[in-house]
Amino acid sequence: MSNRQTQILEAAVRVIAQHGVRGLRVETLAAEAGVSTALIYYHFQNRAGVLRRALDHINDRAALYTESAFTETDPRAQLEQMLLLEFQNAPKIRENSIAWGELRASAVFADELREPLRTTTQEWADDVESLIRQAQDAGLADPKASPADAAERLTALVEGLSECWLSGSIPIERARELLTGAISVEIDPS
Repeated sequence: MSNRQTQILEAAVRVIAQHGVRGLRVETLAAEAGVSTALIYYHFQNRAGVLRRALDHINDRAALYTESAFTETDPRAQLEQMLLLEFQNAPKIRENSIAWGELRASAVFADELREPLRTTTQEWADDVESLIRQAQDAGLADPKASPADAAERLTALVEGLSECWLSGSIPIERARELLTGAISVEIDPS
């Protein structure tokens, strides 16, 4: 991806986080990115193209800030750390979470967002499922737990807790505490 495309996608994430998906107009994006509208159309064809690529960009950014979880030595610790890293007060991470939530909420009304969002969500759940399976193989997770079901519940919980945290309904510490407890309930051996 070119530097210019990255610049436009970074601006798209900011605009979505600040104004929602409905607030993302090509003209607004061009002003935020400091480029012409023609350049946006050249790189992304249309607004829907910007939204799809912004979703991918959000996922790429999330992968960067959660990769530190893989310095942990065991898959159970990696799983917990990877999910907990979604709850940080760093401006870019908050922006990422807000934009993700906006895209997810908009998919209710925007058919063109549903499939890319479903695919991305499934990829995340697959990553979590893989770590749960690895933890089971290492004897660090309940062998009777369904990794696929636990992964879906945990990723859905992260999304819900993220929305509660970002909206001010619960403090970040409480979100992290609830998530840690849920991970234990889901996968720890009895």
